[in-house]
Amino acid sequence: MAAKGDIRTAVRERYGAIAEGRAGCCGSGGGSACCGETTTKGLAELGYSAKEAAAIPEGANLGLGCGNPIALAEVRPGETVLDLGSGAGVDAFLAAREVGPEGRVIGVDMTPSMIDRARENAAKGDYSNVEFRLGEIEHLPVPDASVDVIVSNCVVNLSPEKDRVFREAFRVLKPGGRLLVSDLVLETPLPKETRESIEAYVGCIAGASLKEDYLQLIRGAGFQDVRILREGRYGVEPVTSVQVRAVKPAQSPSSGSAPGR
Repeated sequence: MAAKGDIRTAVRERYGAIAEGRAGCCGSGGGSACCGETTTKGLAELGYSAKEAAAIPEGANLGLGCGNPIALAEVRPGETVLDLGSGAGVDAFLAAREVGPEGRVIGVDMTPSMIDRARENAAKGDYSNVEFRLGEIEHLPVPDASVDVIVSNCVVNLSPEKDRVFREAFRVLKPGGRLLVSDLVLETPLPKETRESIEAYVGCIAGASLKEDYLQLIRGAGFQDVRILREGRYGVEPVTSVQVRAVKPAQSPSSGSAPGR
């Protein structure tokens, strides 16, 4: 597999091109597992209600999700929600409706073009309780213990340092905070040729972890009550879509830091 820096560069370039309308989510090679539909029917298949689909601002849905984390996150009015890999803002904007004017939503994405597009969408929709920050989900630009809920949609599989992603999520969550991740995992190992393909990596295939390994990474970061709420076949064999919920213990051993930090 390519170096971590090369992977990040490839992912940033691909998703930057998608944000700018220079490429589709499937890429030139096709076979992408993170290529969903932008239609109402496609959103319904991912778990979005007709009401949610109608509330998504024009230009925010780029067909990059593999589930609806907001539907299972039980977001409450007044909470602070963090969206890891927020893209053009689909889930951030839906979360904004749930937290209300007293709440706050922060989207973090490492692709400048995605941030620009999300900010434009926020301005057009007058979302005063949403902000988008440029940054890597492995190094979140968010203070310790400052977030009530973390959501993410088909993004963690793209990180070459998934263990660090979950440690960072643990760090920024308040004690008792919730994590709800929609992502792609593997039922069986991939062939060597696929594992070493950058094209397959940016297509959400080569970077996917085996299902139990993925859950163990979350537990290893310090989370409790780690469980799959929904799962199903998605796109390319042996890829499975999962929606995983986990909780940061209410009594943290220190000031919000994950084990091993």
